[in-house]
Amino acid sequence: MIPTVIALPPPPTLSVRGSAARFPVRRIYCVGRNFADHAKEMGASVDRGNPVFFMKPGDAVVADGGAVPYPPGTRDLHHEVELVVALGRDADGLVDVATALDLVYGYGVGLDLTRRDLQAAAKAKGLPWDTAKGFDHSAPTSELVPVAEAGDVFARRLWLQVNGELRQQSPLQEMVFSVAEVLHELSKLYALKAGDLVFMGTPAGVAALSPGDRFLAGVDGLVELSGHIA
Repeated sequence: MIPTVIALPPPPTLSVRGSAARFPVRRIYCVGRNFADHAKEMGASVDRGNPVFFMKPGDAVVADGGAVPYPPGTRDLHHEVELVVALGRDADGLVDVATALDLVYGYGVGLDLTRRDLQAAAKAKGLPWDTAKGFDHSAPTSELVPVAEAGDVFARRLWLQVNGELRQQSPLQEMVFSVAEVLHELSKLYALKAGDLVFMGTPAGVAALSPGDRFLAGVDGLVELSGHIA
């Protein structure tokens, strides 16, 4: 082991269904405007030729749900439920759409938590909105289900309940860009590696979360994630 001048922090990891070993998280890529109804509710349009990407730090994951701290600097924390794709292999340069799914290790569900007031203020000034997305504890994520056990993921429904009320739902078939297309587009910009997560975008119905709120997210017949805002 290479000596370091300060102690190395423990790597962020996620649990894997049916395994005692955990999945180490490298990077978190996120897709914006990947459901047309959500783009519309945010006053944006969908451009099939120009997918929107942003990133969160790998240690933003809150593994397996539980208590999620309400973040500082905001009075308008929003939920965005998303399919999570975990990569188990390095890409060799540009990823071909036809073989892109070979990189996938498994699937989960997660929340892309957003400081909406900071995002709106940045957008109004034409500034980047990294602080609205890439903050501590902003990516609660479920266990991962390996591909071999997942079945036909894309025929399933993505959904989120808050305090027992259904807030968001959509068939995953309504994603504007498929997982294979997203991996292809990301590989034009980044070297995709094993350990990367891709949050695939959210459907309409995003709204505020408050301390004490309890959430239950899921992909029908595949995986669920529960927790609360602390």
